[in-house]
Amino acid sequence: MYLKKLTLTNFKNYSQADYQFTDKINCFVGNNGVGKTNLLDAIHYLSFCKSYFNPIDSQNIRHQEDFFAINGVYIRKEDSPEHLQCIQKRNHRKKFLLNKKEYDRLADHIGQFPLVMISPYDRDLINDGSELRRKYIDSVISQFDKFYLDDLINYHKALFQRNALLKTFSERKYFDTGELEIWDEQMIRLGTIIHEKRKTFLDQFIPIFRHYFNFISCEEEKVDILYQSQLSDGEYGALLADAVGRDRSAQYSTVGIHKDDLDFMISGYPAKRFGSQGQQKAFVIAIKLAQFDYTRNIKGFKPVLLLDDVFDKLDDLRVQQLISLVSENNFGQVFITDTSEDRIRKIFDNMEIEHKIFRISSAVSG
Repeated sequence: MYLKKLTLTNFKNYSQADYQFTDKINCFVGNNGVGKTNLLDAIHYLSFCKSYFNPIDSQNIRHQEDFFAINGVYIRKEDSPEHLQCIQKRNHRKKFLLNKKEYDRLADHIGQFPLVMISPYDRDLINDGSELRRKYIDSVISQFDKFYLDDLINYHKALFQRNALLKTFSERKYFDTGELEIWDEQMIRLGTIIHEKRKTFLDQFIPIFRHYFNFISCEEEKVDILYQSQLSDGEYGALLADAVGRDRSAQYSTVGIHKDDLDFMISGYPAKRFGSQGQQKAFVIAIKLAQFDYTRNIKGFKPVLLLDDVFDKLDDLRVQQLISLVSENNFGQVFITDTSEDRIRKIFDNMEIEHKIFRISSAVSG
C-alpha cells in the first residue's frame, strides 16, 4: 500500500499543491516554517480523519478561506487506485469519502489505510500526563480492532453519564445506588474487555519495542514499558464498590481503565526523569517502529511511515541506523522531513534505494 498522489486546497499554509510520490522514500526539505510538517499532517488526515497536531479542524483551514480539501490516491491492491477525500467547511460537519462514497461514521475508516508517524512532539509521550499515553495505546489497537474502538467509545459515554450523575447527586444532596449501578454495569463490562486487550497487546508489543531500541542505540540497554492499571489489583466491580465514598466526594469516577498509565523505564529508572534527550528520542522512535512492525504483522501489509524532523538530537550513527532500517524491505513507503538538503543527499548518496526529494519553500505554499 502506498500514497501515489496528494492534492491540497486551502490546507494550513497551502492554497493549492499537488504531489506525485514514489512508493519508497519521499523527502521534504526546506527551512523551518515553510510547510513540510503540514504535508505530513495532510497525509495523517487521510488515515485518521484528523490532524496529528491540532484537533480543531476549522483551525486547519487556510486564513480567510471557507474550507479545506485533502485528496489522496492510494494504490492498495493489484495497482487499483483508491481515492480518499477529506473536506472541512467552516461551521459544517467534516466529510470523509472513500471512492466518492461518504462514511456514515469516521470510526469506520480507522485502520483502512494504516499509518505510523514519528514527530518531535512524541517526546510528550514520556513527559506529559497519562491521558496522552492512554490515547496512544488506544489509537494503535483501534487500527486493527474495530470492536475495541466501539467498546472504548461506549465506555467513555458511560463514564460521562456516571460522572454527570455523581455531580447531580452532590448538587441535589441525595444519593441513589440503583441509578449509579446502571452505568457501573456498562463500565465493568466494557472496561474489563478494554483492560484485557491492552494487556494482551503490550505483552506482544514490548519485546518488539526492546529490539528496535537496542538497534537504534547500537547497544544493549535494559528498557521496559510497565502497564499500570487499577484493574491489575482487583475485579472492576469490587473496585467501584470500594470507591463509592471517594467518588461521591470527588463528584467523578476515581477508579477504572480511564486511569490507566504506562511507565517508560531505562535501566530500571523512569525515562522521564533520568533519560537523556538522545535516549528519550530513541525511546519514542523505538515505540513507533514497534507500532509499525506490529501493525504490519496484523494487517498483512506495510503501513505508511512518516518521519518528521527525526534527525534532531540523534547523532550521525543513530541517524544512519534509522535510515538503513527503514530502507529495508520490511518497510514500505516512507516520508521524511528535514531542514538540511545536504544531509539528506549525503545519506542517500551512499544507498541504492528509490527516493525523491522535494524542495519546499514559501513559494509553493501559495
